Amino acid sequence: MSPMVKLPLTIEHALLGLLYRRPLHGYQLHQELTEAHDLGLVWRLKEAQLYRLLGRLEEEGYMEATSEAQGTRPPRKVLSLTPTGEAAFLAWVRAPVHRGRELRLEFLAKLYFARQLGGETVRNLIEAQRQELQEALDDLTRQADRLRQTRIYDWLVLEFRIGQMRAMLAWLETCATALAFPPSPSGRGSG
Repeated sequence: MSPMVKLPLTIEHALLGLLYRRPLHGYQLHQELTEAHDLGLVWRLKEAQLYRLLGRLEEEGYMEATSEAQGTRPPRKVLSLTPTGEAAFLAWVRAPVHRGRELRLEFLAKLYFARQLGGETVRNLIEAQRQELQEALDDLTRQADRLRQTRIYDWLVLEFRIGQMRAMLAWLETCATALAFPPSPSGRGSG
C-alpha cells in the first residue's frame, strides 16, 4: 500500500481531481491552484511543493507522464491519471470527512469536484456528510449531558464543539439549497 493510501492528503487527491477532467502539465496545475476562485480559494501551493507532490504521485502509480513537443523549446511533461489514480480520486470524492475540522479544506475540495461529476454525486456527498456530522453531534450532546452538573469546564468545551457542529449542519443545508437539492424529510441524511 502506498503512503498516499495510508495517509491521504487532500491536496494530493485534489491534484488527481484536476487531472480527472483532462491531462495537464505541471504549470497548468499550478495555475488552477493560484487563481482567486475555485480551488484557489481553498489552497495556496508553492510551485516547488506542487512538483514534489506530482513526482510522488507519479512514482506511486497514480499518474503517468508523456512528453509533448513545444517547437524549439524543450518538451513538456503532460500528466494524466492511471486507472489506480482515477479509482483513488473517485473513492475519495464520494466519501464524507470524518471530523468537523476537515470541512474547511477537504470537504470543500470534495464538493468542488463532486459538482463536476454531477448532481447525484453532489447530493450523495452532502447527505453522507450530513449523516456523519449528525452522528458526531448526537455523540457530543450525550457527552455534554453527562458532564453538565459535574465538570463545568469540560461541558463548556463540548458546548462550543456542539455549536460548531450545528453551524456546519446549517451550512450543509445551505449547500443543498444552493445546489437545488432539498434536505431529506428527517433532516438527517438518507442513510
